[in-house]
Formats: sequence, C-alpha cells, structure tokens
Amino acid sequence: MTMNDVRPPAVAGMFYPGDAARLERDVDAMLASASASATRRPKALVVPHAGYVYSGPIAASAYASVRGLPIERVVLVGPSHRVPLRGVAAPSAHKLRTPLGDVDVDVEALDRAGVARDDLAHASEHSLEVQLPFLQRVLPRARVCPIVCGRASVEDVARVLRALWGGDVAGSAGGGTAQEPKTLIVVSSDLSHYLPYAEGRRADERTAEKIVTLDGDIDGEGACGYVGLRGMLAVAREKGLVGELLDLRSSGDTAGPRSEVVGYGAFCFSEAS
Repeated sequence: MTMNDVRPPAVAGMFYPGDAARLERDVDAMLASASASATRRPKALVVPHAGYVYSGPIAASAYASVRGLPIERVVLVGPSHRVPLRGVAAPSAHKLRTPLGDVDVDVEALDRAGVARDDLAHASEHSLEVQLPFLQRVLPRARVCPIVCGRASVEDVARVLRALWGGDVAGSAGGGTAQEPKTLIVVSSDLSHYLPYAEGRRADERTAEKIVTLDGDIDGEGACGYVGLRGMLAVAREKGLVGELLDLRSSGDTAGPRSEVVGYGAFCFSEAS
C-alpha cells in the first residue's frame, strides 16, 4: 500500500488527542455525557467541527443518536477551509487514518456518483477529520464517502447526495433500493463566528430555526459549512424528512471566553413516519 492510499491525520494532537488511548476515553466520555437523543432514527446529522474541547460535547449529542445502528456507509460533507475549490471533491485515498486506526473509503460509490478527486483540498482539512474518531466509536464498521465543498451550487451538492443517499437506516430504501447500503449523511458545520456571547446565541437560534424547518436561506455568516448544509436541506425537503435540534451551545458554554464565541449545533433529520 502506497502513501497515496492512506490519508494521514492532519490535526491529531491539535483538534483532538493524538494518543489513541486518551482519544478513545475522551470520545467515549463525551458520548456517555450526551444529554439529548433523537426521537427517530436519523437519516442525516449536522455536527460541528471545532477542537473537541470546544465542540466535542455538542457533536457527541448527535453521534450518540446513531450508536449501534445498522449503518454501513457514512457520507461526510464539509467545507474546504484552506484550499480554494470549485465544486465538490473527495480524496483519492482508500483509507482515512486517525490514532484509532483506519476508516475505509467507499471508493466505488464515489466513482459511481461522479465525485472529482482533489487531494490538496483534503490534506490539511479538519472539518471531516474531526468526525472520524466519533464514527470509529459509534459505527466502527461503516465505510465513508468524504466530500469537501468549495464554490458549489445547491444543485451541485444535492446531485451528489442523491447519488449517495443509499438505504434508510430504519430498514426502508429511503428513496433508493433495498439493496443499497444503509447510509447516514453527516454535514459538518459550525455556526456563527466571533460574536459576543448573547449576540452569538441569538444568531445561532435564528440559524437553528432555519435548519430545523429545512429552510436553505443560510449563508456563511450563519454557518461556515453552508454550502453542504444547503444541499443537504434541499434533498431533505425532497425526501420529506423532519428536522430536530439536539444541542445548541457555543465556545462560551464549553471552554472559551464569552467576549467572542463560535456557535455549535447538533441536528438530526429523520423520516416523518
């Protein structure tokens, strides 16, 4: 296996612990402390992507809702923070590495969906990487389709998500066929950035209301991962999914000062019936 077959961790030891034993303990502790749970089996999640000390507990509120479900594939969608990108792209790697081991990439599914490859856009990107240890603890056998979004339209993202939608985690096809892998969609996005605590809370509450009601009128001021988020919300509307807020906090609630905060939300989307 060549180095190109594995995407090594870029932010281990910075955004989350680089030591495997500590990472496992920390993730399990956050999952055990999660105070909210989805009322239905989620088909899609929205989770934050900051350092674990800031947003890990909020992300855990979403991931605790899918622990142990028969999910075979996770489509990870997040923003490209560091590399200008037109459209959406996956890495060429067949595996994504964290201190907890390797996660298999569903290369064939990405090929069938016509997703371009751009290793540079993924090399230093944290928005997807920080999700992997959570997935390794709650869905250890699931393959992933990691996709970063740059300058892309709602339809650019929606087209890929439709192609990768797969089977529903509750057992129905979820718009596909019963033979398709049971698939979870995970959109990675933080909310408001660097506002005073009370102002940030008000802004995040407005954005959260839009997300829960599947209103795609969201921009980068409200959510840094708005490109992927708007695409997912468009498909959720088509599929008749119902949104639910699980957790809404900021860095001022977890580990940061309240003079300038970053907002974090955990959301799930499920079939209505």
